Amino acid sequence: MTVKLALLKEAENKVREGGYNNFSFRELATKIGIKSASVHYHFPTKEDLGAELARYYTDNFMNALGDPYSLVENKKHPVDIYIDQFRHAILVDKRMCLCGVFASETDCLPDKIKQETTEFFNRNIQWLTNAYVASGNCTTLEAEKKAIQTLALLEGAMLIVKASEKFDKSDAFFEQACEAIQKL
Repeated sequence: MTVKLALLKEAENKVREGGYNNFSFRELATKIGIKSASVHYHFPTKEDLGAELARYYTDNFMNALGDPYSLVENKKHPVDIYIDQFRHAILVDKRMCLCGVFASETDCLPDKIKQETTEFFNRNIQWLTNAYVASGNCTTLEAEKKAIQTLALLEGAMLIVKASEKFDKSDAFFEQACEAIQKL
């Protein structure tokens, strides 16, 4: 693993645990065993790191999903695969969606990070829209509405789990969100 990737992974852990202000360059450097000045070599500012982190997270999230049309062709349910990404984050990682955390902090985030966070949500809505269209039985307009509702339900379920510190009951929260999604 490269130093840059190690920095991104450690920053991701810190943000998903406690937000943008939950880490410093010094803490990241100490954690991966480099000098603080070396962090600046890869990311001149914390804003640069945050923006690249949101982009990195978004790309990984989207790549893990695959193409919704191909999934349907292979007799898979793309929305179920999407839900599983969120379920894994809260049940296995016991952490929030990184861009969900950033979204909750947009009033105090630098513009570069806001833009990348918005891109996460735009790409997710587009993917889900395509997933609903590929699955059939709805127009693009109806699919987009379902996409927004699905994303809102899943991000909301994560927020409830986090706020209530009920990770042991997170599956129940997700099952309720999933039931609502199935009714869309």
